[in-house]
Amino acid sequence: MVMIFTLVSAVQEKLNEIVDQIKTRREEEKKQKEREAEEEEKQRFHGTPVTIENFLNWKAKFDAELLEIKRKKMKEEEQAGKNKLSGKQLFEMDHNLDTSDIQFLEEAGNNVEVDESLFQEMDDLELEDEEDDPDYNPVNLDSDTY
Repeated sequence: MVMIFTLVSAVQEKLNEIVDQIKTRREEEKKQKEREAEEEEKQRFHGTPVTIENFLNWKAKFDAELLEIKRKKMKEEEQAGKNKLSGKQLFEMDHNLDTSDIQFLEEAGNNVEVDESLFQEMDDLELEDEEDDPDYNPVNLDSDTY
């Protein structure tokens, strides 16, 4: 009986050691994965170190891309017929446009006729003043009903 107790105790201790080893191995693997993930995160945020040569190469590529985009946009506008200048741009390019309207009127003879008889009989328009309204009371806003 004592011998069986000793053997069972030894087996329990060995099993406890094995379970502890498995737990420690899993914890170490978990810590290792966390460290690797942290390193990957650092690498992702670290990026490429900027030097003068790297920057100049990037700048040349970037300028070329922008130029290509502008060319495509210009071609699309030309094909669509949208390559029209704004009024401000027209006046900035051609200063003769400042006086072109006056020249146009002078060439046409500047014959603008106004019929003044339309403006002489203002009494016929039946314009009502607030003073002429007998129901109007400025103190009582509800007195004026329409």
